[in-house]
Amino acid sequence: MSNEGTAVAPSWGRRLVAEFVGTGLLVTVVVGSGIAAQRLSPGDIGLQLLQNSLATTLGLAILIVVLGPVSGAHLNPAVSLAEWVLGRGTGGGLNLRAAGAYALAQVVGGVAGAVLANLMFEVPTTLATTDRAGAGPLLAEVVATAGLVLVIFALTRSGRGRLVAPAVGAYIGAAYWFTSSTAFANPAVTIGRVFSDTFAGIAPASVLPFVLAQLLGAAIGVLAARFFYPAPAPAPRDRLPEAAVLAQRG
Repeated sequence: MSNEGTAVAPSWGRRLVAEFVGTGLLVTVVVGSGIAAQRLSPGDIGLQLLQNSLATTLGLAILIVVLGPVSGAHLNPAVSLAEWVLGRGTGGGLNLRAAGAYALAQVVGGVAGAVLANLMFEVPTTLATTDRAGAGPLLAEVVATAGLVLVIFALTRSGRGRLVAPAVGAYIGAAYWFTSSTAFANPAVTIGRVFSDTFAGIAPASVLPFVLAQLLGAAIGVLAARFFYPAPAPAPRDRLPEAAVLAQRG
């Protein structure tokens, strides 16, 4: 037993469930708000995107606040892998096996989240048909994911981890509009969105190029974080699982 006020580290099972549930709810927010936007604003793509981006911005920030103390609220394999890379040799962060377990929970959660959104809006769960893998959107995914990783680790490595939730939410909300891909920036969310042929869907053929672009972006973000913040702030040292990090969306 612990004394009142003493933090107890969550078990690995609890962390993985948090990543599954969090990523699932994130995809539910993205897909569900996209379906709602299509129905509320038929024919107005700009207004649909505004509604979708606003819901995602708020939903993502809230999920990070709620689940951050449990698992770090990565909700994104790119973030989990980035933490593993940045934590090597420091004794902090995830090891490779843990990062892989996080990624698996996130991907499964993302698929479940898309199915849940479909069920709530009574649309069939079918593979999406929207092809998104042009040169411009792929470059956009590199940029969006690099920026996301930099935002997260700039804050956690400089002792400002409490700002991650609003900063990540705001960044993704902005990236919806300044990238041609609408900033998926998340392999698990990308895979999940395959299972809803609606506003937020992405065709299966576009997934691998998107995921590769996101991983490249994550690598660039890691390099940028190391360049600007060579070492984590010594006191207090904000570690990702305690600082409540994202993800992304999509």
